[in-house]
Amino acid sequence: MYRNGLWVGTTAGLAIGIFLWIVEKATGIKVYTLLMNVDFIPWIGKIAWPFYVEWLFHLIISWGIGMIFVYLLRNSMIDSHSHQWSLALTLATLAGLTYFPLTALAIKETPAIDSISAIFFWSAGHGLYAVVMKLTYRDS
Repeated sequence: MYRNGLWVGTTAGLAIGIFLWIVEKATGIKVYTLLMNVDFIPWIGKIAWPFYVEWLFHLIISWGIGMIFVYLLRNSMIDSHSHQWSLALTLATLAGLTYFPLTALAIKETPAIDSISAIFFWSAGHGLYAVVMKLTYRDS
């Protein structure tokens, strides 16, 4: 179970990270910066981390989500693809809702809390996250 959760979290985390990096490079909308931002966390936020450590922080969160996804599916009485999709979409939506507190707490420049473009790309990235979670999940 743990290996599957780590796999799901890694692939989904890489997908959203790469997607939002491309969006930020193409549009200048700082959605990748927001995804990787930890500047509001006491002690951790005071350090200028290299990009690979920011990625590690991001993946740790994604591994947790992947583990929760696999755990809930493995311990569910319902075994259907529609249940897998709905759980993936629910978890990704909950993660996507972090846009608002993360934007409000950020110290460095991130998108405005009411930026429709940023919210669109952030939501699209989390939709991609849900799709990758579902497609990389293995029942066995």
